[in-house]
Amino acid sequence: MSKEEINEEIKVEEQPEEKKEKKKKETKELEKLKEQNKELAEKVLRVTAEMQNMRRRYDEEISKIYKYEGEDLAKKLLPIIDNFERAISLDDNNLEDEQSKFLEGFKMIYASLINILKEKGIVEIECLGKQFDPNFMDAILTDSIVEEEQNVVLDVLQKGYMYNDKVIRPAMVKVNE
Repeated sequence: MSKEEINEEIKVEEQPEEKKEKKKKETKELEKLKEQNKELAEKVLRVTAEMQNMRRRYDEEISKIYKYEGEDLAKKLLPIIDNFERAISLDDNNLEDEQSKFLEGFKMIYASLINILKEKGIVEIECLGKQFDPNFMDAILTDSIVEEEQNVVLDVLQKGYMYNDKVIRPAMVKVNE
């Protein structure tokens, strides 16, 4: 055998091994790329889910802001309404004196304020004669009247109000034990 033939034979023998090794390398690289692709797809999925959650939270927050945008103003107006109610309660139905003329004006202003609040979704919590509910009322006083049902509101000391579906001031009540 000549040197050339021997070299050719060696080359022929090496080629299948080189091809096998090259194929193994390519297979490893392909597996590695597939794994990287899978990881990236999972990352994209997580980031997409996080973006959707952020958008949902943002929309909920904006919705809540719009729903309760007048709450601070309403809370500041409630003591004024209380004062109007106290003043109106002084009326002695004698329409001839000066005080009754002022109180008549107070009644008109009070009625206008109450209508505006109702239009904006602010309503009084009705509780007189109803079962005590700690979600809407604060029991300030208790009494024991045998003729009345137990746990019933006997008197409203300060009216409570709701803004849409949220209690902005609980009613202060007297409850039967």
